[in-house]
Amino acid sequence: MSQALQTPQAAGSAAPLTIRMHASDNVAIVANDGGLPVGTELPGGLVLRDKVPQGHKVALVDLPKGAVVLRYGVPIGHALSDIAAGSWVHERLLQMPDARELDNLPMATVKPEPQPALEGYTFEGYRNADGSVGTRNILAITQTVQCVAGVTDFAVQRIKAELLPRFPNVDDVVALEHGYGCGVAIDAPDAVIPIRTLRHISLNPNFGGEVMVVSLGCEKLQPERLLPPGSIPLVDERNVADVGTSAETRLDVVCLQDDAHVGFMSMVDSIVRQAEEHLERLNARRRVTVPASELVVGVQCGGSDAFSGVTANPAVGFCTDLLVRAGASVMFSETTEVRDGIAQLTARATTPEVAQAMVREMAWYDAYLKRGSVDRSANTTPGNKKGGLSNIVEKAMGSIVKSGSAPISNVLAPGEKLKHKGLTYAATPASDFICGTLQLAAGMNLHVFTTGRGTPYGLAAVPVIKVATRSDLARRWHDLMDINAGAIADGSASIEDVGWEMFRLMLDVASGRKKTWAEHWKLHNALVLFNPAPVT
Repeated sequence: MSQALQTPQAAGSAAPLTIRMHASDNVAIVANDGGLPVGTELPGGLVLRDKVPQGHKVALVDLPKGAVVLRYGVPIGHALSDIAAGSWVHERLLQMPDARELDNLPMATVKPEPQPALEGYTFEGYRNADGSVGTRNILAITQTVQCVAGVTDFAVQRIKAELLPRFPNVDDVVALEHGYGCGVAIDAPDAVIPIRTLRHISLNPNFGGEVMVVSLGCEKLQPERLLPPGSIPLVDERNVADVGTSAETRLDVVCLQDDAHVGFMSMVDSIVRQAEEHLERLNARRRVTVPASELVVGVQCGGSDAFSGVTANPAVGFCTDLLVRAGASVMFSETTEVRDGIAQLTARATTPEVAQAMVREMAWYDAYLKRGSVDRSANTTPGNKKGGLSNIVEKAMGSIVKSGSAPISNVLAPGEKLKHKGLTYAATPASDFICGTLQLAAGMNLHVFTTGRGTPYGLAAVPVIKVATRSDLARRWHDLMDINAGAIADGSASIEDVGWEMFRLMLDVASGRKKTWAEHWKLHNALVLFNPAPVT
């Protein structure tokens, strides 16, 4: 895949600027802010027959009815009627291609030359007893059921106001609120997904191994089922010294229905009292220098537009390759947004077994969508289309480039915990909130989120670096976007320039030397557990 800017002028200049991603493409996107009016003459002499909005496609040649429309060198649709050269090509003019079948795929056929290790890069992180590393030092309060959310939130506000100022080395107190726990078919086969998701989020590296649970008492998801014996690593050596090397840590649970609680404030006082013990231990922790290989980065996009696959996502892909070379862990996800690139993914797998695992996850999700009487085309939003993305095929080609070019060495089912370095396909829905929640469960300690339409998305548990695909968005949302990848389309920076900027910013954010805008404003979205099992 290659990127060819038709002219070197900036997108905001008077000169028309179009972007063609591959030599075989018969469409290009308009890069100018505000688009281009009818009658504009493009470099090469082609005259626009329509007004074409920014990010939308213009036909570079005559496209007869039924002709294949190519972008990224890939068929993104077939013309539903004759389309003259210079015309605006949008979703209403295209028939989306059928999904690629999941058989006869290339399995681990791409064998790239090994890249040199990227050595000498470090950050200041919190080393945990289980060997993982946190980028933040946060007390997380796990909840077994939505019923306790109001009480827990009240207690957390008290903890932040009364206790947290006494523990300056603790970054925050976070309630792991969710909508699960009761009123669900808890023994259904797919119930394992939300249960293990919440279990693994509770053990995220940014929480320092301190596990505290608030339970109602009568819920289906009992604390011992959520966090069974053996699931919590030993917090410190005191546990070993006291009761032996085979000891398990005690599960710290505040149960609101306990007889000891008389009145609302009794419940709140119990939560505050238990939190203080955890804060004491967390406050004793200090950052230490660790190699960049301890980064566990989740990459995601949301509010995507046609520039996502031109600027921000290719820069993330370049940075992904840097991280893999540094020995770090990177996860890319969003099943419906990579489904149409399955042949590219299975070809890049390190082994046929890894390729087959990707096929397994795609097939499971195909069946899941079929049960709901929809297919992958339900993914694209009105904003995606307004931003120039005609359908999920075009969106997928731009999304998949976040994974870079490194071999794919691991596959995670939803809710599973990451145990390997390198590049991992973590199967998740494309929903921003569910994807972020599942990547948290996998163990990410840093998040990268690209957007073209704009979204104030954030997570309370990990820093989220926001990358704008367009300079106009970066200018307007100057105090929400951390990186402007629109400089690539403007011609003032290369994909490599922005990729290195991102890599260095990651090290600074991971070290606590810099805060993201989402952290600065304390913006975060609620956790959303993926529950494909029935609700009773």
